[in-house]
Amino acid sequence: MTTKIRKNHTSAFKAKVALEAIKEQQSLSELADRFQVHRNQVAQWKRQLLDRAEEVFVKRKASDSDANIKELHAKIGRLTMENESLSIALGRLGDKTAKR
Repeated sequence: MTTKIRKNHTSAFKAKVALEAIKEQQSLSELADRFQVHRNQVAQWKRQLLDRAEEVFVKRKASDSDANIKELHAKIGRLTMENESLSIALGRLGDKTAKR
């Protein structure tokens, strides 16, 4: 029994195939032969591109991600300070594994 190796296509390849399918200059079967993928896969990529096309033009708020990053940096700072203070406290107790 032979096993088939699954192909992992890049997003650029999928977009190229889907755009060709949207142009409808060739049938799905012709595109499948041309790009060496199954025609159902070509149809699926075309459907995904058409369903998600509006996401390309949606403006994302940079401030949300910036605020999230600032919050995470603050949390990292607090945790670092806590670790250092706990390390010092353990050192006072005579634990030899603690940092000094």
